[in-house]
Amino acid sequence: MIRKLPLEKGNVPGAVRNLLRLLLALDDVDAVMAPLRTPGARMIMPGMVSDPERIEAIDPVSPCFPLNAAQLLSKLARKPTGAFLVACLRPCEIRAAIERAKLHQGSLEEVILVGMDCGGAFSNRDYQTFSGTVSGDPAEAFCQAIQADELRFPEGLSLASACQACTAFTPDAADIALGTFAWESGFLPVEARTEKGRRFLERLHLENAGMEVCEKRNVVVSDIRDRRIAFRDAMFEKTRAAVDSPEKLAAYFSNCVLCTNCRVACPICYCRECVFMTDVFDHEPLQYRNWSRKSGAIRLPRDVLFFHLTRLVHMSTGCVGCGQCSNACPNDIGVTELFCTIAAGSQQAFGYFSGRSIDEPPPMTVFETSEFPEVVG
Repeated sequence: MIRKLPLEKGNVPGAVRNLLRLLLALDDVDAVMAPLRTPGARMIMPGMVSDPERIEAIDPVSPCFPLNAAQLLSKLARKPTGAFLVACLRPCEIRAAIERAKLHQGSLEEVILVGMDCGGAFSNRDYQTFSGTVSGDPAEAFCQAIQADELRFPEGLSLASACQACTAFTPDAADIALGTFAWESGFLPVEARTEKGRRFLERLHLENAGMEVCEKRNVVVSDIRDRRIAFRDAMFEKTRAAVDSPEKLAAYFSNCVLCTNCRVACPICYCRECVFMTDVFDHEPLQYRNWSRKSGAIRLPRDVLFFHLTRLVHMSTGCVGCGQCSNACPNDIGVTELFCTIAAGSQQAFGYFSGRSIDEPPPMTVFETSEFPEVVG
């Protein structure tokens, strides 16, 4: 079922806000979670809106992506409230929210996931530079560039590598999906992707549309996906070459200070108590002396590779490729590049795509009597 969401003068953010306003007006919806402009600044942060008058502060298409909001959504939806929450998220945030729900980190029972085509985002640092070079609204400038397929940025700036390599940038896992690429004829196509989405979308009484309204968008989506596949494959090849021996892997993380920002920023890192934050890794002073005497010299802090390899084992089947691990790294280590490379192989081996469906169990929660015979015999 595809419906028409009216546009006014090509204002995509305004049309999205109107959809959220219509949903908030329903009697069983009491709040909207969405990216909000922060007062007095150009930064965008997740927020919750209950007053329809405050919907105007929502900025749904900004290239600012300071954190993956799936973590916050889990906190907001971990217990029933008796009313629905509309969550307007990027496709990678939606997939992370679905993955977290499968890991019992929050529930989506009272959540309506609204998503739209994602043009990508800058790193936090590059967004600050970009927003400072745009005379008008950064989000509107970015949106117009996407519509014209002319993503040109000031020298030295580019979208985050995770976004350039993302091939899942359409909101396929949302309850309600908006096609914001290549709109025409004064409206955006809106589609219910789940039964829950259909129930709510029908109540908005939007005009029906035929499949032909998506033809131009489908061409644009296909072109963008081809470019991103090429970028992703080149990134995978470069990353594999950079870590194809223990020595190279150690060098890859040589600048890591073990701040664990990547773990905190990861929407899929689900353990409530991380083993690296326990006494297990709070080594005794004498242990450090013994290590140093045995090797002659040791790198500090310790356990850097152990930390990242453990996270790779835990996260590779659940990684949604949002790039927040690299965004949070103070030393510009290519954490995203490595995790996406390993995750692609792990998920392909299990025939699993993280966050694709709430009904698809995570590979490590399922026992198969016959699996990987080349390994287990």
